[in-house]
Amino acid sequence: MRLTLFQADAEPGTPHRNLDRLERAAAEAAGRGSALLIGPEMGLTGYDIGAEAVRALAEPADGPMAARVAEMARRHGVALLYGYPERGADGAVYNAAQLIGADGRPRLNQRKTHLYGDLDRGSFAPGGDAFPTVEIGGMRVGVAICYDVEFPELVRRHALAGVDVLLVPTALMAPYEVVATTIVPARAFENGIFVAYANRCGREGTLDYCGLSSVAAPDGSVLARAGDGDGEALLTVDLDPVLRRVGTHLADRRPDLYGAVSSAPGKGGS
Repeated sequence: MRLTLFQADAEPGTPHRNLDRLERAAAEAAGRGSALLIGPEMGLTGYDIGAEAVRALAEPADGPMAARVAEMARRHGVALLYGYPERGADGAVYNAAQLIGADGRPRLNQRKTHLYGDLDRGSFAPGGDAFPTVEIGGMRVGVAICYDVEFPELVRRHALAGVDVLLVPTALMAPYEVVATTIVPARAFENGIFVAYANRCGREGTLDYCGLSSVAAPDGSVLARAGDGDGEALLTVDLDPVLRRVGTHLADRRPDLYGAVSSAPGKGGS
């Protein structure tokens, strides 16, 4: 499968202008023969924009922003993963990412499950126990949003569900470049999957985004990486399924030893 990462800046609070950016990227990705374009976390509205603005801009998964993305997906014949604030049926607002197929039909909607600091907790409710997967371009994909990829248990869950490619829309800021340069390749290697990590660039509110969007292969190698946080970039990579599961970690697991991983941490002791 050929995919393209859109390392993008965003204009806070202006979905129509950010949708225009996404449209231009979709046209370019389609011209490169990509089956899928991945944008960053909260790419349609901005991320560090304050709880009031987030609530004002939040839409249901089938709202006007989704309709515009579906139209551009059909027009350019490319699947699109985009980040946005979702207003759930329960009235809560979620940090979400939706995948629209090349036919314009919604394929999956993922809510961020691990909320990062006051920035997330002040604006969003945490996503629940729902991790859908779908097939795109002959490979099974799942989605984790930003901070989620830093939890090995969550990525392992995707791998055990048969995911070939984990798509990660993110808004990683300085000084946490280690996530992009070290953690993302480690997640790919320890799970025998591809990890496609699409980050923001530029500055917004209190955040200085660090760029470094990348695609890591199942052997831990980095197939491509964009520059640092100052510039937009389109990064196109071909994923070869022959590289899938080159390691032995999944086969050699000892689940009988891991029960304590999901329980509350103890106080230590001898």
